[in-house]
Amino acid sequence: MSDTTAGLLQVGMLLGALAICYRPLGAYMARVYTGDRHSRVERAIYRVVGVDPSADQRWPVYARSLLAFSLVSVLGLYALQRLQPHLPLSLGLPGVAPDQAFNTAASFVSNTNWQSYSGESTMGHLTQMAGLAVQNFVSAAVGMAVAVALIRGFARSRTDRIGNFWVDLVRGSARILLPIAVVATIALVALGAVQNLSAGTDVTTVAGQSQTITGGPVASQEAIKDLGTNGGGFYNANSAHPFENPTALSNLFEIFLLLLIPVCLTRTFGLMVGSKRQGYAILAAMGAIWVLVLVGVSTLEASHPGTAPQLAGASMEGKETRFGEAASSLFATSTTGTSTGSVNSFHSSFTALGGGLLILNMGLGEVAPGGVGSGLYGMLVLAIVTVFVAGLMVGRTPEYLRKKITTREIKLVALYILTMPVIVLAGTAVAMALPGARESILNPGPHGLSEVLYAFMSAGNNNGSAFAGLSANTTFYNTALGLTMLAVRFIPMVLVLALAGSLARQQPVPATAGTLPTYRPLFVSMLTGVTLIVAGLTFFPVLALGPMAEGL
Repeated sequence: MSDTTAGLLQVGMLLGALAICYRPLGAYMARVYTGDRHSRVERAIYRVVGVDPSADQRWPVYARSLLAFSLVSVLGLYALQRLQPHLPLSLGLPGVAPDQAFNTAASFVSNTNWQSYSGESTMGHLTQMAGLAVQNFVSAAVGMAVAVALIRGFARSRTDRIGNFWVDLVRGSARILLPIAVVATIALVALGAVQNLSAGTDVTTVAGQSQTITGGPVASQEAIKDLGTNGGGFYNANSAHPFENPTALSNLFEIFLLLLIPVCLTRTFGLMVGSKRQGYAILAAMGAIWVLVLVGVSTLEASHPGTAPQLAGASMEGKETRFGEAASSLFATSTTGTSTGSVNSFHSSFTALGGGLLILNMGLGEVAPGGVGSGLYGMLVLAIVTVFVAGLMVGRTPEYLRKKITTREIKLVALYILTMPVIVLAGTAVAMALPGARESILNPGPHGLSEVLYAFMSAGNNNGSAFAGLSANTTFYNTALGLTMLAVRFIPMVLVLALAGSLARQQPVPATAGTLPTYRPLFVSMLTGVTLIVAGLTFFPVLALGPMAEGL
């Protein structure tokens, strides 16, 4: 079977599996977030936290609750890493260095999972399970909570309440992420992934040397890192490691987990706003962009343009050679489109233009289909921009889901759109200007710029995947990237919650003959175009200096 045929078969199986899960999972998540009953376990958690689950919150209270929870999470995870040698299951590993511990704490709390360390030689089992794995659940639940709060902003009227953060957090973790992760863990173990508490097994290699094969709770970490679009890897090789990703079927299953909740949340959105067609329209725009990027990356990697790849006859260094070039392209497109740092190949090994497309895919704001929760609210923000542009064309006040888009909403949307590019480009510029930071670049020239840009783009979009080729475990990069992750995760979240509060206070307006139907192909094409143009205009200059210059 040719690599192209295998790639098409994988894409077909993936889309089929997502289609099967779309209706039931999307409807289930809508029931989770709209129900008014609490389980005994949930009520016990609310008593411990000291919150009233029946009390809806105004958006400032919702935002303060979110920020307070995240701050405590950062401090707790930082302390866990620093105190590691004094805790059980440390495997004799020392405490993590202060700058790296800050970077890792910021990374996992912000749902980024950028790793400047080798997991198997840095983190003990307790740190992996009680620290990193727990944050994989709750950081994903935080993103889903913000998305649901924005949906309530559209669905509610004449109120200043957008829900209860603690209820949304607990329900997202306990009712959605945990059950699916348990099933996914069992599936991964069945497919050959490792799951134990072994401190390591000493073996003799073929060359006659001794090597320690590390074990650990790999499958459970793998399940939630992909399901929650967290990323990262138990091992330094990430999902290219056979203990994390043993077979071609497990490789496809992990891609399925990346896309599952972001795709199905569009149905949740449609049901909660009372129009399933609206959910289909958002999904269509997400899917169109995902397909465009996948076709572009797959074509470039299959044709391997460039002098060195042409001479070698392929561009396979750093790729997933077990499953073929198509598997690397499919995984890379999905991971850069879902804010997931899970990778089965090093993106620095892609062709210059192929790697550039992956950078652009993140630059879109990772909305195709985006991270758990963050992809949906990111696309809804772009939908507001789309109806605003359409309103300018016909000279009338824009409306979306029967809510007028006023000056206040546009200001919040503008700040949301500008936050990520400003911080990412400023961080890249500072890194390129500092001699000490430039020393971390292993490949000077355009490729070196691409490496630095990818690092800040990955941190700024809470992706966590690495281009490779950049020595990022330095005080500068650990600190700069850690601050970038926190800023670009939580500033947009606060803006989205403010937007939700503003929309919830409005009174719905009736649709008229001049109202743009936001569920038809015209709107889908406009939304797709706006998404591509916003990112294209923002990042084209720096892409021209990096991957485009190298590729041409």
